[in-house]
Amino acid sequence: MNLISTHGGRTAAIALLVAAFTPVAAARADFASRPARGPNIRVTPSDVAASNRKVRMAYGALVQMWNGEFKRIGERFVSPRIMRYDGDGFTACGLIQANNAEYCADDNTIYYDEVFVAGMAKVAGTSLDTDGDMAGVGIIAHEMGHAVAIQLGHESRSSYQNEATADCLAGAFTQESRRNGSLETGDIDEAFYGISMSGDPTPRPTGSARRDAMIQARLAQVAHGTKDQRLDNFRRGLNGGPASCLADFR
Repeated sequence: MNLISTHGGRTAAIALLVAAFTPVAAARADFASRPARGPNIRVTPSDVAASNRKVRMAYGALVQMWNGEFKRIGERFVSPRIMRYDGDGFTACGLIQANNAEYCADDNTIYYDEVFVAGMAKVAGTSLDTDGDMAGVGIIAHEMGHAVAIQLGHESRSSYQNEATADCLAGAFTQESRRNGSLETGDIDEAFYGISMSGDPTPRPTGSARRDAMIQARLAQVAHGTKDQRLDNFRRGLNGGPASCLADFR
């Protein structure tokens, strides 16, 4: 899935790298990227500006929702900051690469590559004949899900478990958006489309049992689930709300 970016200094063709969010020792979750194939998409400055407006709106709705949910259970939600970037950079959790997004607990901040998120929305919109915005918003909702889980003390040694919870909480946000009437026609299809592009890859056998085992071990450290698993986890939150993701909300 190739994006032609005309934003800022990124004028060369770049690959839209979609996969998942990798937790590391610093309570960080970021997009572990891999190339995907798809249509050529041109991401313009106006696309990025429109995407950023949608992200700001979604961020406000996410903060409002999780403030309310935490208050309901007698907890206090410390709203993460949100910061956009363009190209490689550094956060309190270390290097963040282009075509990426992460939640860094060290400074309670969600970082997102604005060209990447705009590209995700445009790819979804082109494929579904919609504006595609929920595919980009879903990335932010997922990262906010990490913040919610970590602030409630849920941080597993299992990468997959952390990511499954964040996917579920993103689904719960979509449920709330549907309940309060803020979803647009096509938004749920866009959310599912975005997730469907980001399942864990299936490595091909190398012919060496030892090397294959090493590859599998590395993948287990950053596992997010197959496409079907990720869709199921998102659907669980969409159908059951926050209580289906974390027992704290029951």
